[in-house]
Amino acid sequence: MLIQPVDTPAIPEVLAFVLHARGELFPKLSDAGMPNDLAQFEAVYVQGSGRFLIARAGDEIVAAIGYLPYDGRFPQLDYQGRRTVEVVRLFVLPAFRRSGLARELYLALEVLAHAQGVEVMYLHTHPFLPGAIEFWRRQGFAVVDVEADPVWQTTHMQRLL
Repeated sequence: MLIQPVDTPAIPEVLAFVLHARGELFPKLSDAGMPNDLAQFEAVYVQGSGRFLIARAGDEIVAAIGYLPYDGRFPQLDYQGRRTVEVVRLFVLPAFRRSGLARELYLALEVLAHAQGVEVMYLHTHPFLPGAIEFWRRQGFAVVDVEADPVWQTTHMQRLL
C-alpha cells in the first residue's frame, strides 16, 4: 500500500474516486453539484494550505483523506486564534476497510498538519455512517457538539495537537 500526496496530474483520477465514494455514501447530495474544495482542488490542496493524501494498491486508488483550513461556518464552534484545519473526505473502498488503512491515512495527514503548525484538527460526521464516530474517537478526537437536526445529527469533533 502506497500513501502519497496528490499532485496535479493525478487530480482527475482523484476527483473521480472521491465523487464516486461521496455519491455512494450521500446519494441525496448527488444533485448538489461539485463542492467548492473539489472544484478548486489544485488551488486548495496542491497549491494552497490544504493537504490531500491517497492510498494506492498497485495503480488503483483505494482510499483518500484531506484537510483544508477551517472556514468558521459553524457559529457554535470558536477556533479564533488557533490554527485549525478541517479533516475531510475520508473514503476507503469496502474491500480495504477494517485493515487499519484509514488510521494510517489519518496519521500521515496529522504529520503534515504538525509540519504546518496546525493546533486543532476539526471534523464533523454523522451517526448514520457506520463506525465513524467510534473510529474518530480512537484517533483521539472528542465530540464537542451534536446538532439537534433529526436527519443529519451532525456530530462535531476535534483533536488538539
